[in-house]
Amino acid sequence: TLGINAYLWRAALDTIGFLPIAQVDSNGGVIITDWYVSPQSSNERVKVLVTVLDTDLAADAVRVAVQRQTLSGTGWTDAPVRAGTVQR
Repeated sequence: TLGINAYLWRAALDTIGFLPIAQVDSNGGVIITDWYVSPQSSNERVKVLVTVLDTDLAADAVRVAVQRQTLSGTGWTDAPVRAGTVQR
């Protein structure tokens, strides 16, 4: 038995399934991806942290944090996250 809502957990995994998964904890409700670089935009990468917070099936029972970086002459630097940033 999960300590979180199984439907939200499965939906979260299905939604970010195209990203490389670095760590999952189904009891704690945490999914962490590795850095993902889209083939359409090789100068930016994203990393996602999804946390399922509750056993209830509710929109506020899921928290998503996205970290975005862009590539410059000095390497990867943090950048603001924009809607539609992650592309398959």
